[in-house]
Amino acid sequence: MKITKLKKGISLKRPLEGGNEEQLKVVRQVLADVRAQGDAAIRFYTEKWDGFAPDHLRVTKEEIEESVNLIDQQLYDDLTEAAQNIRLYHEQQKRSDYRLDLKDGSWLGQRITALDAVGLYVPGGTAAYPSSVLMNVIPAQVAGVKRIVITSPAGRDGKLPPGVLAAAYILGVEEIYKIGGAQAIAALAYGTETISPVDKITGPGNIFVALAKREVFGEVAIDMIAGPSEIAVLADDTAFADEIAADLLSQAEHDKLACAILITTSKQLAKKVADEVEKQLMTLPREEVARASIENFGAIYVAESMADAVDAINSLAPEHLEIVTKNAEVVAEQVRHAGGIFIGRYSSEPVGDYFAGTNHVLPTNSTARFASGLNVDDFVKKSSVVFYSEKTWAENAPKIARLARMEGLEGHARAVESRGWEKEYHND
Repeated sequence: MKITKLKKGISLKRPLEGGNEEQLKVVRQVLADVRAQGDAAIRFYTEKWDGFAPDHLRVTKEEIEESVNLIDQQLYDDLTEAAQNIRLYHEQQKRSDYRLDLKDGSWLGQRITALDAVGLYVPGGTAAYPSSVLMNVIPAQVAGVKRIVITSPAGRDGKLPPGVLAAAYILGVEEIYKIGGAQAIAALAYGTETISPVDKITGPGNIFVALAKREVFGEVAIDMIAGPSEIAVLADDTAFADEIAADLLSQAEHDKLACAILITTSKQLAKKVADEVEKQLMTLPREEVARASIENFGAIYVAESMADAVDAINSLAPEHLEIVTKNAEVVAEQVRHAGGIFIGRYSSEPVGDYFAGTNHVLPTNSTARFASGLNVDDFVKKSSVVFYSEKTWAENAPKIARLARMEGLEGHARAVESRGWEKEYHND
């Protein structure tokens, strides 16, 4: 890995986020075809890109049960415990309705209602992600969503990975479709003969999924446009080089466009981590992917002070941030922008990916400056509620009418003035 002196202007930005014109053209064609042709277009694109012709799009109960029987019992138990941890964490995010009582019997309030239906995209391709099932489904369930749909691309044998179906089984989700890519997003947004449309789509995917989500936004809600994974590690001379290198590679192995950065106040640690990364790459099963990530988007920066290092972190606003320093909790309090913060030697980023309970669907590409990770709020909506008594209306109607006329909206003023105690009710 390249070692350089920390300077202002370092960035996590990568070129993938907007896609290119050819990719966008393909996505728009897929969306149009699915909207017009429904299941026929889904089958066409599934055979074209996933390599199998589905006789049925929906996963059957028998297929789910078969997958549950195939998975190792210990792994099943681990998934179950992880689900319990994730549910416990997200239960703390639930909001309640509130009511603010005013004088004369008037009141204002907010009503929280869950979305009716959500579609959760689970990536496939080079790796299977049962953890994505847990991270997307559980906050929706905690929020109270009644209909939860999973789509995920199947292999050429027409089957989804057993772990993905086992995770869905543990959570009680039965509406699962073996379709991926832009066609899955189109089906969730527009509906087909087999798949009813949803209100919101969440979950990461490849560039075609990301572009499709962006295109259907407005027809449905989406969580975010997720980019390649990224990690920033903030470390001092108390950190162990082999552990930091392993943490950097844990994200580099996701994608050739993934970004792994170390910012440290120790020149000695910087050199040792660079050596360790090279050493560990040689035995990593996904070496080709991780090496491309490290060579193109990996870096080690040496800061003159911890204050400078923290400033750089806040500028980067990384998806994942590990803090492995003296007084790590104190340092963490100075961080304003990060999707997920992992404090101390034993809080390696994969702890959050799989088991601790926090959500691993996090903002990328420096959007942690203004965005949050997936949470229960993503699956509810908030309605404001107003009840004015006659007395409160009488007191405030002239004020409201004056404000309306100041904006040139006479109709607004007349609407509030049209009420009156002296009027009799007629419905002739």
